[in-house]
Amino acid sequence: MSIWFETALVDGNRIDRVRVDGRAITAGVDPQPGDERHAIGIPGLPNVHSHAFQRGMAGLAEARGPGSDDFWSWRELMYRFVERMTPDDLEAIAAQAYAEMLETGFTRVGEFHYLHHAPDGSRYADIAEMSHRIGAAAEATGIGLTLLPVFYAQGGFGGAPAGSAQRRFLNDPDSFGDLVDRARAGLPHDGIAGIAPHSLRAATPDQLRAILPVADGRPIHIHIAEQVKEVADCIAWSGKRPVEWLLDEMPVGVDWTLVHATHLTDAERIGIVRSGAVAGLCPITEANLGDGLFPAAAFLDEGGAIGVGSDSNVRIDAAEELRLLEYGQRLTARARNVLAAPGQSTGARLFNAALNGGRQSLGASGTGDWVSLNTNDPAFANRSGDAILDSWIFASRAPIDCVWRNGRKLVQGGRHIHAEAIATRYRATLARLLA
Repeated sequence: MSIWFETALVDGNRIDRVRVDGRAITAGVDPQPGDERHAIGIPGLPNVHSHAFQRGMAGLAEARGPGSDDFWSWRELMYRFVERMTPDDLEAIAAQAYAEMLETGFTRVGEFHYLHHAPDGSRYADIAEMSHRIGAAAEATGIGLTLLPVFYAQGGFGGAPAGSAQRRFLNDPDSFGDLVDRARAGLPHDGIAGIAPHSLRAATPDQLRAILPVADGRPIHIHIAEQVKEVADCIAWSGKRPVEWLLDEMPVGVDWTLVHATHLTDAERIGIVRSGAVAGLCPITEANLGDGLFPAAAFLDEGGAIGVGSDSNVRIDAAEELRLLEYGQRLTARARNVLAAPGQSTGARLFNAALNGGRQSLGASGTGDWVSLNTNDPAFANRSGDAILDSWIFASRAPIDCVWRNGRKLVQGGRHIHAEAIATRYRATLARLLA
């Protein structure tokens, strides 16, 4: 089925009377008989960073413990949550997360996948069993998948041994290469499998160097400089800050995504820009965990590339990731429209930056992925031009009508076409896991 939009965003430009037939886009034409007609079309956004299984624990870590809470106390709850999770459980939870992503305008996900092994740490008969379940969830929902199998071997900087709570994540470089090969063999249509060294605390320098060839030109993602304690521990280990060490010691380039990169010096920020790597920002999760704020204004002004991701999936909403990215900067700078270029739209700059950087990060163009906005939402009343994106990000309540990926409609009337069946399986899974 072909789609015709009264106006659409194409390559960052607003174009009237656009006809989309698969990946073919024709501008300035009238609809043909049988075309599905919509008022406003925008490209689907890439979600550069997701831990799908964490969708199942969303809202369970919002009660304060006996002391102060931070990322590290949250991590202990996460470890307990995964102790009983089976491959079936992972597939059900991932499908729920992916359906929700599509409903909010994300059309490809970068799945930073580190839950590899059985609960006792032993390997499944197929070492990539859990990766295949991620692929099955993507196939069932229709979302594009850039799978990022995670290399995790250590429990802290300098090769500290991993703890028992991390046993389901662990591989050595040889087994990791086998895992990635098997994961690639089972990918859904147009799926991509890169690699993801978890962090500098989870792999030694020699291990990092050993696994980089496994990427074979595909995306490389890494958590970096998310928390202040991580920065302090890295300095104690190496005498350098995390991003400083990574840029000095590893061949960071355009195929890399530095996830979070929250705590940077000016030199580190400029170094990321010069490398061409993408900064993978997750504003909702970073706020939820109390991580801090990325220096987005300077980074964008210097030509840096960004993408946005839903990370812990505590709340899945593409527009809210962009909105919170801007609002965090406003609160810090005590100013408005911080991330806009002078005289330009904030929404347009946020959207186009996340679209282009996200496509680079996930290694896929997504040119066949489209979202139609719900013009019945009062936020779009009498809006045109960049005000459409500004209203979607900052003012709308029910903005998404339909979503297509590679010409296949996956969301109708704001709901995934298999939403009920996916949610029913999800509820049954959580009932067992949380019993």
